[in-house]
Amino acid sequence: MSAIESGSAPQRVAVVGAGMVGLATAWFLQERGVQVTVLDRTGVAAGASWGNAGWLTPGITTPLPEPAVLRYGLRAVLSPSSPVYVPPRADARLLRFLAGFARHSTAAKWRTAMQAYIPMNRRAFEAFDVLEAAGVESRTNEAKSFIAAYRTEAERAVLLDELGHIHAAGQEIEFDVLTGAEAREVEPSLSDSIGAAIRLHGQRFINPGEYVHALADAVRARGASLVTGADVVDVRDEGAGVRVVTSAGADERYDAVVLATGTWLGELARRFGVRTVVQAGRGYSFSVAIEHVPAGPVYFPAQRVACTPLGDRLRVAGMMEFRKAEAPLDQRRILAIAEAARPLLRGADLDGRIDEWVGARPCTPDGLPLIGGTRSPRVFAAGGHGMWGITLGPLTGQLLAEQIMTGRQPAELRPFEPLR
Repeated sequence: MSAIESGSAPQRVAVVGAGMVGLATAWFLQERGVQVTVLDRTGVAAGASWGNAGWLTPGITTPLPEPAVLRYGLRAVLSPSSPVYVPPRADARLLRFLAGFARHSTAAKWRTAMQAYIPMNRRAFEAFDVLEAAGVESRTNEAKSFIAAYRTEAERAVLLDELGHIHAAGQEIEFDVLTGAEAREVEPSLSDSIGAAIRLHGQRFINPGEYVHALADAVRARGASLVTGADVVDVRDEGAGVRVVTSAGADERYDAVVLATGTWLGELARRFGVRTVVQAGRGYSFSVAIEHVPAGPVYFPAQRVACTPLGDRLRVAGMMEFRKAEAPLDQRRILAIAEAARPLLRGADLDGRIDEWVGARPCTPDGLPLIGGTRSPRVFAAGGHGMWGITLGPLTGQLLAEQIMTGRQPAELRPFEPLR
């Protein structure tokens, strides 16, 4: 229907969540003249936004459920050193998520979900460029080189096959196939163990924590209230508005609210008809000194280790750990990432790690985010992006702001209905 059920467009909107998705939504709402309040229970970029790899890779943004996931096998996913880890004592909610994830890990469902991503991927950089042109002080970096590196040509065949499927689905991506020696010539930080590689073109990267803080600064500078330490415990549609209550006792009414709480999306959205399980897919990272800082991201797909140059250091990230978001950092995962990367990088001080971090990516069973309206015309959801919240966060905010203010659902958002 039209903006707030054929009435007037909202003038005061609360955005719950100060990560990339929430802050981008706030910024684009401000573009349309809305007075925004951003509420976060911890702080800016405190969830999945801070320590991830910071890749902006629409060329390889694909659904997480895929046939390869099913090939891991039970023994592999129960190993603490596995790139995909499931704790042996999974609760009922996690088991429900995993069952749904497995059902969607087929070639046919992957192709269907991929069709949903392609229109978003085509426009992903566009939203970053709008933010940059408007003065958001952190910039995106062109990946002068983006290398996916392997020990053998046989290992490389997996990504070549995936790139073939991506191209067949209608998404363009340019790449070169390299030998190990050619890859080292492009990227000297690769060790002699690398025997084959792929160089992707047309991708970017950011320092995600720095970028999200710059976006928060821009939102504040345009007049938004950004309240941290505000744990929202209740959201109620009262007909004439939405009441938002925090654990500290704050109680305010707004014309509309956007729930952009990442892994915790379901806690508030469920009462408004959002039934899809949003599960924490936890990723780990740390940073190290390295003799030759790469010119762009380096990916070791067989080990599922992602490396990003940030200043004079290298951020090393990995793991997909399906467990509770609030569980403490597990040092075994950090060590597993370091040991997986050790033989593949040259000159990296993997024992001199700093900024060890774990963050919870919000994953859905079908691999598609939840973006749009709910059962209430005043409550909107924006989350469940899995690994792609940084890449697609600004465009999510731009399109959702359009829907909130006009009442018309952009075509790109149709597959991501929160009530599906």
